[in-house]
Amino acid sequence: MKKYSRQRETILKTLQGVTCHPSAMWVYDEVRRELPNISLGTVYRNLSELRRAGEIISFTPGDGTERFDANTAPHYHLYCESCHGVLDIPMPALGELDAAAERESGCTVRRHQLMFYGTCPACRKAKES
Repeated sequence: MKKYSRQRETILKTLQGVTCHPSAMWVYDEVRRELPNISLGTVYRNLSELRRAGEIISFTPGDGTERFDANTAPHYHLYCESCHGVLDIPMPALGELDAAAERESGCTVRRHQLMFYGTCPACRKAKES
């Protein structure tokens, strides 16, 4: 990370403490509990800096909302089409997909992101009840 700031450290700790893949607005609401004078713009700037520094990742699951994740290890996600939550899929990232994409496209592939779409266990259980 470029430089230490209390705001950036609080934002990072907030993301490290959850698995819900929150939006910037959610992060803003949570961080304001500890830093009531922080602005939404400061949250966005720090999220961007944390992403550039490789401390977090971000993605848009298809609902138009950028989500943030402090787990930077290669992994996959599921977007629940019912509750709009994002969950980690507990399976290893398949490095062979990068090689296959390179073979098929002639491009150099550095990494990939994969999003599954479906129903999370909680929503599936609620539908069955």
